[in-house]
Amino acid sequence: MTESVETNDLLAQIPKGRGPAPVHLWTPDFCGDIDMRIARDGTWFYQGTPIGRKPMVRLFSNILRRDGDDYFLVTPVEKVGIQVDDAPFVAVLLEVIGAGETQVLRFTNNVEDVIEASNAHPLRVEVDPVTQEPAPYILMRSNLEALLHRNVFYQLVELAVPRLLDGEEWLGVWSHGQFYPIGRAG
Repeated sequence: MTESVETNDLLAQIPKGRGPAPVHLWTPDFCGDIDMRIARDGTWFYQGTPIGRKPMVRLFSNILRRDGDDYFLVTPVEKVGIQVDDAPFVAVLLEVIGAGETQVLRFTNNVEDVIEASNAHPLRVEVDPVTQEPAPYILMRSNLEALLHRNVFYQLVELAVPRLLDGEEWLGVWSHGQFYPIGRAG
């Protein structure tokens, strides 16, 4: 009887609608790594073969967790390691609501999660020290980021305005009253 009650309690934690499961609450034993990889373009692979069913990818994305630099699929009873080439998600759409300092930038990722750039979901840009190519990211949830698709980043560049930060001029974008630098001006 106790086992059934515990199982029902665990099942009650799984969300009934869309959205990620409460993986931060689950502490199952590590069961090893599986041959699953998320490529830089957001494609999920299992044993070297792309997972073509979008609902399956969506399901896996909802049980994804990052601990340190490692990524895991987590359920109430098991935790398995997977490989992520860069970020586990790709922001593929940008909607701009309003203009100027009061505008809101709304992003949709490759598994149809929608978030707005804000203090809870900041934008950041890393520049490769060798190629000097920018890699823009937005925090989707917990410590899981989305790499901005090149077209989305180009949209941000078109929206960029100059601003002085610590004595240097930067180009950046506004969302929810927060300025996000995306590159040095000039």
